[in-house]
Amino acid sequence: MDLLSVSTVNWSRAQFALTAGYHWIFVPLTIGLALIMALMETMYVRTGDEKWKQVTKFWQKIFGINFAIGVATGIILEFQFGTNWSNYSWFVGDIFGAPLAIEGIVAFFMEATFISVMFFGWNRVSKKMHLASTWLVFAGATLSAFWILVANAWMQYPVGMEFNPETVRNEMVDFWAVVLSPVAYNKFLHAIFSGWAIGAGFVAGVSAWYLLKKRHIDFALKSAKVGGIVGLVAFVMLAVTGDGSAYEVSQKQPMKLAAMEGLYEGKEGAGLVAIGMLNPAKQSYDDGVDSYIFKLEIPKLLSFLGYRNLNAFVPGIKDIVDGGYTLQDGTTALSFEERKARGEKAIQALADYQTAMAEGRDADAANHEIILRENYAHFGYGYLETGKDLVPDVPLTFYTFHLMVVIGLYSILFFAILLYFIYKKDLRDTKWLLYVALWSIPLPFIAGQAGWIVAEVGRQPWTIQDILPVQLAASAVSPGNIITTFIIFTVLFTGMLIAEAAIMVKQIKKGPDPLPGEEA
Repeated sequence: MDLLSVSTVNWSRAQFALTAGYHWIFVPLTIGLALIMALMETMYVRTGDEKWKQVTKFWQKIFGINFAIGVATGIILEFQFGTNWSNYSWFVGDIFGAPLAIEGIVAFFMEATFISVMFFGWNRVSKKMHLASTWLVFAGATLSAFWILVANAWMQYPVGMEFNPETVRNEMVDFWAVVLSPVAYNKFLHAIFSGWAIGAGFVAGVSAWYLLKKRHIDFALKSAKVGGIVGLVAFVMLAVTGDGSAYEVSQKQPMKLAAMEGLYEGKEGAGLVAIGMLNPAKQSYDDGVDSYIFKLEIPKLLSFLGYRNLNAFVPGIKDIVDGGYTLQDGTTALSFEERKARGEKAIQALADYQTAMAEGRDADAANHEIILRENYAHFGYGYLETGKDLVPDVPLTFYTFHLMVVIGLYSILFFAILLYFIYKKDLRDTKWLLYVALWSIPLPFIAGQAGWIVAEVGRQPWTIQDILPVQLAASAVSPGNIITTFIIFTVLFTGMLIAEAAIMVKQIKKGPDPLPGEEA
């Protein structure tokens, strides 16, 4: 494999990040609203109260607007694996393509099929059939996210595969190892609860706006109640699944954990940084400069969260590069130089294997294949230059991680207070809380974007952990072409976002359709 130009790789990364970032504005809101409107319709079917039907139909309209634009960005995102990341698609397409195919054939089609019943079947099918359709739309959206996240989790923790030296491709040998990977289900749950949180925050904020305007009071209170319950459950579960995800990161991607905490020097009984500011003067993991200007730590919590042991050793960035510390299984961690040497050995063995096969030297080819397989776990290191190449963008990873955590803690408190005033007080008389709810709408979106930045920036330089660095994964496309499409996508996605916001605002200002006998 030949290294691509830095400009090509960086512009390809920027374009994918742009598309994924916009896509993750629409997708989680779709997932969250799907659950909320299903719960609202359940209340309608159980109680027979037409006001719950009115509430459900309003939020279905908002869902429909968002769903349409989310589909457009998702299609473009998947096409980029072929246009911008063709080397990646060739190298692991047999594995990565499977969950994406299942997502399109099963989950997306299920969601799309029952959406038509949900929107147009109110007076054509029974109440229970319509309710089932709404829940199946939610199930389809959830399953769609599941298969996408299985694919992403495999990139973070590649399992269930075997490298084929004849085709120079990784091939799936254990489908269930890929699907049931602990990284996959933790990532799935965390992302799904993020969608619930975003939908709940949006519904609560819009409901607060109606109450501030003293319009559609009963509608707003019903919406706020469902949004509040879903929001509190979602953010509590985000804390639980976030702990599970952080544990998996500590076991599978220790460099990411070190970057999340700005931890350069490993220690036993490591504390979790609650508040801190990184030192911008620190330029390298081994320059001896203090990593923090200031920090406030919770003693030993990082060791406990990462290894379930208050006194466990948590490796820092320097430890991971230099190696020599004891791993959880009792073995000694290899240094970057040792892993690089083994990676180069695997690369050379692959070349020697192909030469021997071409010349008909089957016995020699078999020996080279043995060497390749013994060292394949370090394959990607053979393409890196120095230990510095292993270190992701620490400030970006650190600050986005802590921003996500702060928003999560704030939101648990906010939704708890909101529910208290809904059930114990009169929310209509609490203007300060209504304004807080309204202005808090963007926060779950920001936290969701921050979570993806941590997940993707924190695993650099890898497209596939330890196996395929980013500079080998991109297509050999000229930077000029990528820049052109980047500009086009920026304008297109921004226009779509503005259009969606304008349509939603117009629909929200209009309010729910009046019930029979009500004034519009």
